[in-house]
Amino acid sequence: MTTFDKREEAFEQQFAHDEELRFKATARRNKLLGLWAAEKLGLTGAEAESYAKSVVLSDIEEMGKHDVKRKIRRDFDAKGVVQSDHQIGRVMTELMEKAIADVKAGK
Repeated sequence: MTTFDKREEAFEQQFAHDEELRFKATARRNKLLGLWAAEKLGLTGAEAESYAKSVVLSDIEEMGKHDVKRKIRRDFDAKGVVQSDHQIGRVMTELMEKAIADVKAGK
């Protein structure tokens, strides 16, 4: 194996590792976001956990943060919860930072 091949393999491994961390952080962020939204919707306990799971699954069905935001927006509108799209986006950003830190810490 040449030095170039070794470097290429190392870059590929790093890329795969980074993608795995990004997936885990996004899933964690979506769960935390789902729990935050559940609280705003007045859900507690098992209902809140179930709602958070549905938020995570909404991202798996259609990749991208916009599907998660759309789900929460629809649910908030249906229940009359007053939160702007900007507020939802801000919470998503804050929770992503927390999720990245949690994943890096092995939580």
